Amino acid sequence: MSTYPRRQVLGAAAGVAVAATLPLAATAEARPAVEQHGQWVPVPDPIPVPLDAYTDNDGIDTAAAPGGSFDGSGYTFPGEELPAGPVEVDGIAFVFPSSAAGARNNVVALGQRIDLPSGRYLSAHFLTAGSYGDASGRATVHYADGSTTTAGLGGADWYATGGSLSAPYRYRPDGTKDEHGVGIGTAEVWIDPRREAVALTLPTTNPAEAGKASLHLFALSLQPAAQGRALALRDAHSTFSLLESSGAQSVEATVVNAGTVAVLAGDRVSVGVDVPGARTVEPAHVVRLDPGEQARVRVGIRNRGGTTPGTARPGKVTVTGRGQHVTSAGRELTLGVPDYQPTESSLAGHQAPYWFHRAKFGIFIHWGVYSVPAWSPVGKQYAEWYWNHLQSPDNAVYAYHRDTYGENFAYDDFIPMFTAERFDPRAWVELFRDAGAQYHVLTSKHHEGFALWDTKVSDRNAVKMGPKRDLVRELFDASRKFTPELHRGLYFSMPEWFNPDNPWMGHAPRNPYTLEPLPYTGYTAGKDYVKDYQAPQMLELIHGYDPSLIWCDIGGANDSLHVLAEYFNHGKNRPKPYEVTVNNRSGIGFHDFTTPEYTTYENTVVAKWESSRGLDPFSYGYNKATPDAAYMTAEEVVHSLVDIVSKNGNFLLDIGPRADGTIPEIMQTRLRETGRWLRTNGEAIYDTTYWSRMAQLGEDLRFTVRQNEAFYIHSLTEPGATLTVEAPVPIRGGDKVTMLGHDRPLTWTVSGGSLVVDVPEAARKAGQHVWVFKVEWHG
Repeated sequence: MSTYPRRQVLGAAAGVAVAATLPLAATAEARPAVEQHGQWVPVPDPIPVPLDAYTDNDGIDTAAAPGGSFDGSGYTFPGEELPAGPVEVDGIAFVFPSSAAGARNNVVALGQRIDLPSGRYLSAHFLTAGSYGDASGRATVHYADGSTTTAGLGGADWYATGGSLSAPYRYRPDGTKDEHGVGIGTAEVWIDPRREAVALTLPTTNPAEAGKASLHLFALSLQPAAQGRALALRDAHSTFSLLESSGAQSVEATVVNAGTVAVLAGDRVSVGVDVPGARTVEPAHVVRLDPGEQARVRVGIRNRGGTTPGTARPGKVTVTGRGQHVTSAGRELTLGVPDYQPTESSLAGHQAPYWFHRAKFGIFIHWGVYSVPAWSPVGKQYAEWYWNHLQSPDNAVYAYHRDTYGENFAYDDFIPMFTAERFDPRAWVELFRDAGAQYHVLTSKHHEGFALWDTKVSDRNAVKMGPKRDLVRELFDASRKFTPELHRGLYFSMPEWFNPDNPWMGHAPRNPYTLEPLPYTGYTAGKDYVKDYQAPQMLELIHGYDPSLIWCDIGGANDSLHVLAEYFNHGKNRPKPYEVTVNNRSGIGFHDFTTPEYTTYENTVVAKWESSRGLDPFSYGYNKATPDAAYMTAEEVVHSLVDIVSKNGNFLLDIGPRADGTIPEIMQTRLRETGRWLRTNGEAIYDTTYWSRMAQLGEDLRFTVRQNEAFYIHSLTEPGATLTVEAPVPIRGGDKVTMLGHDRPLTWTVSGGSLVVDVPEAARKAGQHVWVFKVEWHG
């Protein structure tokens, strides 16, 4: 069982009743007496709530006792890989259900009302998973006075290898192992601590049936509120990441305001680490945290002389405030960054680097031989899959190719037509910079197996054929020279459709009309696909081009444990701090971030993720059939970016250059329009984090936070004369409200628990696409 975080899903409220909001600007007279004395009060332990009376699904089997069906198709979690009884997940105590034969161990969310022990709570925490996709809906909290609040509650698809509790396989209906990781994550629903909560109604999703997305809940715990000034410390742990400010090793923790009093700068809240063999060189500070809010903090430590990197020592993460000890957590901490070993457990110490968290926006580039035919039905299928589509008589590409090129025109006959003759790498990278992107990711090799660099293990590449140029080298050299601030990444397809030594589609190249065999141009068969070809190519890219990101695709046969260990160790030789990252498609369970494509998540996902899609309605590669009017508008790009960032994601926006190396004008226009918006509003995007209360309010409002500095409200529609935010916005007297792009401060009030901002006509006219309001914290 692995317990490193993957895809924890936070309950992001889609709407909160006005009556549910906490006080936004409490006066000294209104605060509890304990605050006036400056004391800190203890935080009650989480209270597990038994779900035995509600469980209706058997989703966990063991080899000795099959028979369950988590997803309605007979597949189940492996009980041998999951905990039993009390367990701590992401710093919360739960009671994990039984894996006994025939035991019902999870609740399928169908609108059930769950009774709670009456009390005042900050939040309800769940262990959740989705079957047949991510699943979410609105949960309702009921209070003793008859009032309610609502919030989003979701679970990530168990089959996406996500979740804080993960297993390397699942059981098939026949009881055999399906060697694919599955996971259970955490979700959180905010509760108003001023009122007594008595019950919680689950969202209504689907019954556990094949093909239907269902939300499953395995456990529930409540976090009681402390009456007064109180902080809790969650999920404290050492990391192998380095702080960019000092190069010090990072120890991470989540600080939760578990009381009823706001934490302000005057409280002098600081987080440090005490551990033999290392010292704190960069403590973390929290200067604003309202009741119920959370702040993820990073403390910098350095090994003392004589402490070998990788040494494990018992230590303590401690929070102080007002010169007093507030709380602490004892943890075994790993000091320094050891060399990575080719094992899942060793790679699990790696995580997405902080530059990737800060960057938020990148450009994906799909460019290859498929850029020559560049055709598929618009909005129906990926144009870069042309060769594979060509194999099926039922696919429109089959008839298009026959009618346009003839039955005897092989896919590899397109290679000489992939010329890149007008490729201007400087113009490309300067366009990406002007778009406001912080990184770019080029397809070094797609499923067609044609490499865009000077690979030595095959002649099927752009130096020996087609352009006769090392396209990866040229782009990276231009980026380093003209846009050194950008991070450079490479996409790499793990399998190839028709490679004779390991054909993903089951056969080597053949004429789709006659089924006669065809050569795999430039490739000599007889290799061990992984050992002699795939792994060496990945290592060529790592050592020869030094990408800061590798974006694998598809998975399948691999030697990724060894390759990624080498990648991470190679990165350690660069000037510090400089860290690399990899996604979740290398064919092993380990990853730094997940990668939904042409979709996003409804709620905040705490573990890092990145959503990708093309400017094209449904293609990454260039599709010459797509009219300009069908591409994303600048408003759609900005809306997507804001929505994704508010939920802790990055947005990797794809362009598809033509075969000659030109980027279609409509794509250039959209990128530059996005850049103009970011030049005004980028401070609300880059280096921000999600609001722990909620990602969005209704359809039109999103939120981001610049920790210790400011809170941002993103309006996806043009506001009227006033902007009303019916949510517990962290604002108090003395704070300043502005709209980005409009210099003058705006008048604001708190009325009925809502923030109301006056928006003059000049401010409204100054905005475009998304209007961003900044709450600048003072004191």
